[in-house]
Amino acid sequence: MTKTCLWVLLVCMIVISCSSAKYEEDYTQYVNPFVGASEFGHCFPGACTPFGMIQAGPETGNCDWAYCSGYQYQDSTINGFSQTRLNGTGCTDLGDLLMLPFTGEIQQKQYKSIIDKKNELAFPGYYSVILNDFKIKAEMTATPHTAIYRYTYLNEKKPHLLIDFQSAMAGNTDQLHKHITEATVNFENTKTISGFTRTQVWVDRTYYYVIEFSKPFVSEIQLPKQNEEEKAPRYVFDFDLKQGEELLVKVSLSSKSIDGAKKNLQTEMSGWNFDEKREAAKGNWNNYLSRVQIEGTKEQKSIFYTSMYHLLIQPNNIADVNEPPFYSTLSLWDTYRAAHPLFTLLCPEHVDGFVNSMLQQYDQQGFLPIWALWGKETFCMIGNHAVPVIADAFLKGFRGFDSEKAFQAIKRSLTENHPNSDWNVYNEFGYYPFDRVSVESVSRTMESVYDDYCAAQFAKALNKEDDYLYFSKRSQFYKNLFDPQTKLMRGKDSNNNWRTPFKTFELSHAGSSGGDYTEGNAWQYTWHVQHDIPGLIKLMGGADYFTSKLDSLFEMSSTKEGRGFVMDVTGLIGQYAHGNEPSHHIAYLYALAGKPWKTQKLVNEICRTKYLDQINGLCGNDDCGQMSAWYIFSSLGFYPVNPCGGEYVLGAPQLKKGVIRLPKGKTFTVEAINYSPENIYVQSIKLNGKPYNRKVITHQNIINGGILRFYMGNQAKK
Repeated sequence: MTKTCLWVLLVCMIVISCSSAKYEEDYTQYVNPFVGASEFGHCFPGACTPFGMIQAGPETGNCDWAYCSGYQYQDSTINGFSQTRLNGTGCTDLGDLLMLPFTGEIQQKQYKSIIDKKNELAFPGYYSVILNDFKIKAEMTATPHTAIYRYTYLNEKKPHLLIDFQSAMAGNTDQLHKHITEATVNFENTKTISGFTRTQVWVDRTYYYVIEFSKPFVSEIQLPKQNEEEKAPRYVFDFDLKQGEELLVKVSLSSKSIDGAKKNLQTEMSGWNFDEKREAAKGNWNNYLSRVQIEGTKEQKSIFYTSMYHLLIQPNNIADVNEPPFYSTLSLWDTYRAAHPLFTLLCPEHVDGFVNSMLQQYDQQGFLPIWALWGKETFCMIGNHAVPVIADAFLKGFRGFDSEKAFQAIKRSLTENHPNSDWNVYNEFGYYPFDRVSVESVSRTMESVYDDYCAAQFAKALNKEDDYLYFSKRSQFYKNLFDPQTKLMRGKDSNNNWRTPFKTFELSHAGSSGGDYTEGNAWQYTWHVQHDIPGLIKLMGGADYFTSKLDSLFEMSSTKEGRGFVMDVTGLIGQYAHGNEPSHHIAYLYALAGKPWKTQKLVNEICRTKYLDQINGLCGNDDCGQMSAWYIFSSLGFYPVNPCGGEYVLGAPQLKKGVIRLPKGKTFTVEAINYSPENIYVQSIKLNGKPYNRKVITHQNIINGGILRFYMGNQAKK
């Protein structure tokens, strides 16, 4: 076959890859997995399924904060393809079992290939690229626990496949060489490899795997270690392939055992039909993406459905196919705010599983998960925000878990000391004093009072009066850090003295600089009273001063006064930081303070400027879908300022129409009458044809089904 014919074949293959099956509507066509895969978004364009364990995709870099997902779009080379990823996080881990097909001479060095961006394709459940240096087309698709690769060797040189069992996403090169503490690689035959790896990057975890080839390897060469402390090998496998032939590779993972990985492979990937699996992945994604049907421009659909795609990548079910689901990758400091409330609307069949998974981890460690990965605790971030997720589920009527056990898990997590939760100090002073708690004292207080509120509501629903009173009292501790002079939340020591000097704009980050706040400053954390906005308004002296103070937040300079690492405080409008989660509810506070037109204007500005249909279209880390959840809610016209108990504050829709498909054939429709880029202000609202004058809409209103109509205009209605 001539080189010209080979490249014609290649073009045809790409066209076939782009074709779609016949669906009522293919919502995957609107998803761009490359959005957020540059700069601060930390997203990746690999192949995965909703809530799946595997995320097969390219690695373009490692050992740097920019590569938390292993990928940056601007890179021109690829190191290989690994099986697991973190989506939009600010920490590194996963990136297991790196593979790279190549041709030619075997080198004793790191392998990589130049790529051309025009030959890089990604759709939900599918990724493809041409490795220019080797003239190989690499394609991959996935099921929940398995991935299948199709490598087409178009080069006449000798074909190889590198499998690097040592590699993973690491924070630095030293960690890359040392992170594996134990590894076993078993050659079962010339078509099957199995084994396990114990690794310590962010958490100490063990994964088990099975790798199968469609053709037997004819030889294998173990490469030299790159560092004497490495405990896992790198192998180069040779195959008897003619120019233009394909090699298919299947990978199956388990968190339990090699037998579990084999069972997952047998159940989900028994055959070798790559195209069939790709179409199944697309169908899986369409099942979820179609749960909200919107009317809008092509750009609006792309941003909306890409947001839904990012939302649904995690939590990840790491249980085997024959077990009840166990969900991990729980970035709860982020996702309790909007992602988990959105799951109660869009994916209610998973909510009980989320809660039961949290309770299983509680059984193992004695407190509810804080930031869970692979079923282990990372102790990342602050607060105990499994509490609002569990309480919200119960208050919304979910009953697929033991409610008494859930409450006892909450009570124990909020009363027995564990890392970042020093309850004896908190109870003694009514706040965390900065001389007793050296970092994040204000933020830890503000996050804890919200968890207390959620515990109180759960206790009330269970008729536990004493617990209700106890946690309700603690939920008011935020008032102890309100400085009446500056009208800001300010650090105090154990002698009741204010932090002096008080640098209100100074950002702090516990990991690198200490300080009283968590990835933020006093201006951003003052509004973190999600459960008691009337109480905060009263502290500030009334609604007029409250909204004037809010104006200052959005109108002042966007400059940063940093202490140490503050790269993840992004998306600034004044001192409002949309790229960081503690700010996410703030634009909606105007509506609760009686000036909804200001909420409507700001929501429109944030949607227009912080979410773009381009590679760097996210203004900060997507944080396991939280950034995306904010956009989905806000586009539909409401947002859970208090994400526990089922009330959503009304804003203004950013689409002409959105239809939420609910269980039992019900739908909830949002319509923006007279919507246009200029008509951003709500003139009136009707729910099911009747005038609606409340500031909020309830979860029950939505799941009952119906029509919510916003009548829009170009002038603020004051």
